[in-house]
Amino acid sequence: MEKYIDNLQKCVLFKDMNKDEIQNILSNISNDIRHYLSKDIIAIEGESCDSLGIILSGDIEIHKSFASGKLVTINHFQKGNIFGEALVFSGKHQYPATIISTNDSTIMFISRQDIIKLMTLDTRILNNFVGVLSNRILMLNQRLSNLTLDTLRKKISNMILYEFNRQKSNYIVLPYSRKKMAEMLNVPRPSLSRELSNMKEDGLIDYYKNKIKIIDIDGIKDILTQ
Repeated sequence: MEKYIDNLQKCVLFKDMNKDEIQNILSNISNDIRHYLSKDIIAIEGESCDSLGIILSGDIEIHKSFASGKLVTINHFQKGNIFGEALVFSGKHQYPATIISTNDSTIMFISRQDIIKLMTLDTRILNNFVGVLSNRILMLNQRLSNLTLDTLRKKISNMILYEFNRQKSNYIVLPYSRKKMAEMLNVPRPSLSRELSNMKEDGLIDYYKNKIKIIDIDGIKDILTQ
């Protein structure tokens, strides 16, 4: 456990806690640490979710498959993030999508009962947990709002504004590749690249790979009102 303390300090669940506090509080519960290779399946859609997962190292992706054979990347999480936080307390508690390790990763799993115990031992963990749920709800609302937008430019603008508000900077870094961005927006990658290029020519943004510089924030906001 001791060798993972530095990584656990980066976890949103233990925000504002020092290493000794994290180590002491985790000594009161059980946990299961598992290692995955790149492309390994962490959980399959429909499986029971009885634990919260903490990403100690590596990255994971949430994939949803459809009857047509299409595979869509719903989300991408990096070291320090958690997953299964809502499912483990739901009535159904089944994974609605498949979770893949995108590179070598290490995941700590904590059971529902032990999560409750952590919350009672330190209210900071309860506050951090509620904060994660709130942020996930906002993220879901942002994704749903994208579905209602009628143009690709509006969808891109909506995503840029979400990251602008989250990262508090005109220089934003998307936590996924161009390919994954296209999947999340449910558009062909060439169409996404073409529209990003058009937005660059119009003086709205500049970009390099997954880094975007917002040049005209008011112009981007205006796009959503058109």
